[in-house]
Amino acid sequence: MATDIDTATDRQRGRASLVDGRLLSLCLGSSFVVVASLLVQVSFGTYSMSIPEAWGAVADAAVWTNPQVLFRFLLGEGLGNIVASTLGFSTAEVDLATATNIVWNIRLPRVFVAILAGMALAVSGAIFQAVTRNELASPFILGVSSGAGLTVLLTLVVFSGATFVVPLTAGAVVLDPTALLPFTAALGGAIAFALVYAIAWKGGTSPVRLVLAGVVVSTVFQSLQRALFTFASDIGVVQQALAWTTGSLTGVGWGQVRVALPGTLLAVVLALLLARQLNVLLLGEKTARSLGMPVERMRLGLSVVAIVAAAASIAVAGIVSFVGLIVPHVVRNVVGSDYRKLIVGCLFVGPALLCAADVGARLFFEVVFDQPQQLHVGIVTGLVGGPYFLYLMRKQDTMGEL
Repeated sequence: MATDIDTATDRQRGRASLVDGRLLSLCLGSSFVVVASLLVQVSFGTYSMSIPEAWGAVADAAVWTNPQVLFRFLLGEGLGNIVASTLGFSTAEVDLATATNIVWNIRLPRVFVAILAGMALAVSGAIFQAVTRNELASPFILGVSSGAGLTVLLTLVVFSGATFVVPLTAGAVVLDPTALLPFTAALGGAIAFALVYAIAWKGGTSPVRLVLAGVVVSTVFQSLQRALFTFASDIGVVQQALAWTTGSLTGVGWGQVRVALPGTLLAVVLALLLARQLNVLLLGEKTARSLGMPVERMRLGLSVVAIVAAAASIAVAGIVSFVGLIVPHVVRNVVGSDYRKLIVGCLFVGPALLCAADVGARLFFEVVFDQPQQLHVGIVTGLVGGPYFLYLMRKQDTMGEL
């Protein structure tokens, strides 16, 4: 009986230790940044509307009282109608006001994509840093972003205008190449990370070798990306490819939300469930093995989760630099190295950083120069992340192995 009481007490202490003021403050502050970014994004744009009108469009009763409208946004028109009909809701078309259409179909999806991409990149970076025990690791530095970007560009450039027919028993489904982007991105990221690991392996790996191998693979894949531009005869495809290589949220819609959502949710859930294993990996291979962990299999499984997360982001936002590297550092400096807290913090700080950066990317020229041009969000994260990383290097005596 006493043992059971002690065990229950330890569990309660463990749960209590996960909720502290620093983590709560970090999550609340990041949530405030996301909400503020959302309000700014829906309030400004090419189509002129007052701020009350824009915010009113977000809360438009025509959307919130008609579930079929929300289902169509989140699931697509076909599947959305099926789900609405199955649940007993009407599938009738709803006439939305012009302001509501613009806010819900153009401005809000951009914020949701930024939230999902920020979550995915932050979680991916945090996992890679634990798997390699290297605080310099990230999807970008380890070559995963470049590998995923290369396969995405291959899909856009080589198969531009092509269609793929998937035969089904009830007919056939015609897929646009963009529907394959999550899968091609995941494949490219997996190939790149496998190459990095193979190059770095020499009876084991070390933080320095992994980073150096990542730089080599990333450089080669980026060169191949640039070479692909010579095969793109359509200027529109070239511009789209450039947006992918620098990271951009311009022109995203509900289709991109639907593409990013499954992979991001899967990676987030698995990362939360495997947070204890990530903590064990930080103790070192010998300690982890002594505790009964199959280190190589766990490292491989966690790497797959990180690749899925990075691919989900790259498939909709392109190669957004520094988010996967900087966000885990920010969270670690606030809440410590416990991955049960670190993953939760990344789920809030990642979206906050990317949403705020996208506000700057979208409105900088409009506010400062009264011009409609937009920066790519990857440029803004690079301009912010680079100096912050240099600050970390100057602040800390040693950087590298965790």
